[in-house]
Amino acid sequence: MRRDPETAQRFRSLVKRQMEAVPAGGPDWLMSRRDQAARRLETSEPPDAVQEAWRYTRLQPLLEADMAPGPAEPISDPRVGESLPPRSEGSLLVLVNGRFAPEFSRLRPESGVTLCGLGQALSARPDGPVRALGSLSEDAGQAFSLLSSALMQDGVMVHVAPGVAVRHPVEILHLAVAAEQPRVAQPRHLILLEPGASARVVERFQAIDQPLYFNNLVVEALVGEGAALEHERLQNESPNAFHITSLYLQLQASGRYRGLTAAIGAGWSRTDLRVTFGGPGGECDLSGLYLAGDRQLTDMHLDVDHAVPGCTSRETFRGILDGRGRAVFDGRVLVREQAQKSDAQMVNANLMLSRNAEIDTKPQLEILADDVQCSHGTTVGQLDEDGVFYLRTRGLSAVQARRMLCMGFAREIIEGVHTPTLREQMEALLEARLGAASEAGDQEG
Repeated sequence: MRRDPETAQRFRSLVKRQMEAVPAGGPDWLMSRRDQAARRLETSEPPDAVQEAWRYTRLQPLLEADMAPGPAEPISDPRVGESLPPRSEGSLLVLVNGRFAPEFSRLRPESGVTLCGLGQALSARPDGPVRALGSLSEDAGQAFSLLSSALMQDGVMVHVAPGVAVRHPVEILHLAVAAEQPRVAQPRHLILLEPGASARVVERFQAIDQPLYFNNLVVEALVGEGAALEHERLQNESPNAFHITSLYLQLQASGRYRGLTAAIGAGWSRTDLRVTFGGPGGECDLSGLYLAGDRQLTDMHLDVDHAVPGCTSRETFRGILDGRGRAVFDGRVLVREQAQKSDAQMVNANLMLSRNAEIDTKPQLEILADDVQCSHGTTVGQLDEDGVFYLRTRGLSAVQARRMLCMGFAREIIEGVHTPTLREQMEALLEARLGAASEAGDQEG
């Protein structure tokens, strides 16, 4: 397969326009990391179908959109306040179009816990823990991650001191509001858990109305020795939006991470999860649910690196596709030669509600050690018509029966959501989406 020169040119045009908004000033280490990312971006190959990581993902819709750089300040819109969740015991950090909005955020002080906008941390304590910014993503070759690193200036920082257990979930709300022209938001999150610390971070992505925009998020999470991080994410962006999340996670000895991602919204979305074990005894549990409706693309990529011995990883992802929806699942687990006693299990299951839907699934294990327990598997199937018939004999309509079976398929992932309000929101969104898909499937049948 040959490279597409038009795709390369469009990507370079996108980069050139975004680089017009390079932040001025900052500590020397930050400016150095921005410069390094910008230089690598100039010399790196633009993403296209020739690269294995982008083989099944069409970039043209994103690159053809005329996207301006993100705003210098949050957009003031009275509807933002109306879109906030009810007050809770935990802290809420709000970003509007990728910029931290302190006027809408609600911070609950806790001893040993620092929650703030990333820009605030860079200004107030540039030589403090915020210096970890960019440390996990600097060696990554992903082009959109490099673009974020060249422009990083705002987002959220969560820092938990050694041995501190954060009492209530920390919520991060990404809100998109229509601007004069479509824009690129490039927020950065830095999550630092010192040895023995524990916390739950909940992220929600949503939009006011249905604006066109591109959310290019990079999250770096460093989990210290014996620390534990729960990370629950619901992506319900505008149906006209483009979304990329690049999450870089490093687990030190006996560190634990449980991450759950639900990708329901956006017309075009991609999630990259990259995990590295930095010490023995680490445990990582990744799970996810993705929906791809008519003319919707959802892309999930996992890269789990068992670089040290005695670590455990679990990857469980389920997808539901209807209409002309397309989904990609590309999961890779690498067990290095020195990583004896590794335990890795990966499962991907997909439910097709339409004969026109498409899934490209590629779970991979690369095992260089000989004393391991590793397995992977994938399934692609349709609804069980015997199950539909059984439920109809119990008085349900065909639409109700299909929706119930779909919810049952998603139940394993939904029950893993430990934040009640997030679980309720996810269930309501799934019920609405699956109800519409079931009606369409009934007409198609």
